[in-house]
Amino acid sequence: MKRDKGDWLMEGNRVALAILEQVKKAVVGKDEVLAKVLLAILARGHILLEDIPGVGKTTMALAFSKALALQYNRVQFTPDVMPSDITGFSLFNKLSGKMEYQPGAVLCNLFLADELNRATSRTQSALLEAMQEYRVTVMGRTFTLLPPFFVLATQNPIEQEGTYPLPEAQLDRFMFLIEVDYPTEDEEMRIARETTGNRSEELKHILSGDEIIFYQDLVRRVPVPEHIYEYAVKLVRSTRPSLETSPEWVKQYVAWGAGPRAVQFLILGAKTRAALQGSYIVRKEDIDAIVEPVLMHRVVTNFAAESQGLTPRKAVARLAAEV
Repeated sequence: MKRDKGDWLMEGNRVALAILEQVKKAVVGKDEVLAKVLLAILARGHILLEDIPGVGKTTMALAFSKALALQYNRVQFTPDVMPSDITGFSLFNKLSGKMEYQPGAVLCNLFLADELNRATSRTQSALLEAMQEYRVTVMGRTFTLLPPFFVLATQNPIEQEGTYPLPEAQLDRFMFLIEVDYPTEDEEMRIARETTGNRSEELKHILSGDEIIFYQDLVRRVPVPEHIYEYAVKLVRSTRPSLETSPEWVKQYVAWGAGPRAVQFLILGAKTRAALQGSYIVRKEDIDAIVEPVLMHRVVTNFAAESQGLTPRKAVARLAAEV
């Protein structure tokens, strides 16, 4: 049953906790990662995870698909995965005498693109259209993806052999870049206990696809004070070394700064976070909570920064502290 705006904002935190409670039945730990994934889904964003193998990303994607009643597909990317595996292809039907479209893996609600950087540039580009335009083109025909649609992509930051680095144009389509680390000792103890026995819990549907779309539209109506817009724009513009107003250390250590899409994602993410917190207005802490995952894959540092140990993550953290 749909709720009006006031009801949703008042119970936003309760709904978010209910969804995360279901997901945590299947996923041990990763509280911050889970919260950001939920935030991105409701903000109509995509997520890129930098992780090592075996930290539970497939389990996490499946858990969200069940809690949110989403159709789920997964592709393990390798150099021989073709664009048609993603977008689909047309096949001649002898009985009807017509070409018929065979849907690809991306025709779903939640698409897990595992180790996306192992796909060729051509295959990556096929996914790019789906992420940006919410449609695919096959042999001149366009097929619209059914909403809600969300891409959860991963790349292994350790292994570089046989990979095709994602171009900046594709990286910019991801709302968040989230670095996933090893579980803590307590979490690893829980994994050992809970995944080696017969324990299994059925996850409940908390929201339907239609309700997700309703809430995606609703969070965009959360009001943003003018000084928050100014703060977000100032943060993003400060990453650009070509501007006179940027800090001197940015001009020295940053090769390329964030584009306008970063401002859009900061505001959308802050609106969604405010709604999930049950707040009627966006505050500065809503921006601060998401500034690193929004900006760190959009800021490119140079060799001088690398020699000083200044990573994009550290650069963004320093900017957020100074602006």
